[in-house]
Amino acid sequence: MTFWQDSSLEPKRTYKFILSIPGGRETDGLKEFLVKKVKKPEWEIGSIEHKFLNHSFWYPGKTKWTAVDVTVVDTVDPSANATQEIMRMLEASGYREPENPTTPAGWGTVSKSKAVRDALGTVKIKTIDSDGEIVEVWTLKNAWIQKVAMGELTYDDEALVETTMTIQYDNAFVDIKGGRGIIPSNATG
Repeated sequence: MTFWQDSSLEPKRTYKFILSIPGGRETDGLKEFLVKKVKKPEWEIGSIEHKFLNHSFWYPGKTKWTAVDVTVVDTVDPSANATQEIMRMLEASGYREPENPTTPAGWGTVSKSKAVRDALGTVKIKTIDSDGEIVEVWTLKNAWIQKVAMGELTYDDEALVETTMTIQYDNAFVDIKGGRGIIPSNATG
């Protein structure tokens, strides 16, 4: 039987998701309702060619996870202001304004441990069904902000102000509700 004839089989929908960026020890995180779009994790296995005479033989190489892009809408309200929270995340990552480079306070640099632990926390992409139940959770391991584009302002339209973040991470794992558990099975988090 094809899926459209089975009323109990529901496909996942692109607009049924929640992105959770809870924030770390130094930040409050982003409000879920500000998120407009997120790219799900993507990976690629490199390939290595071995040539022999008139032939090529291919072997799998290293697995590389690609950064995800997140688009959020900014608000005027200080309790849900994306710009404010993203800049707090930059600061929590270790960035300091080089106001006085002759003192230790002006020597701060971004570090992975601060960017992961103090700024973002555990980033999760949750897919939900029609009842609002979580059916899939992607967890990004050691996620940190790699790039931010604060959007643009223009008199040409009436769109909402959007900010786009690129989030880099070491790897990811997925947990499917009712599935076979976390994949890969040795993942923790």
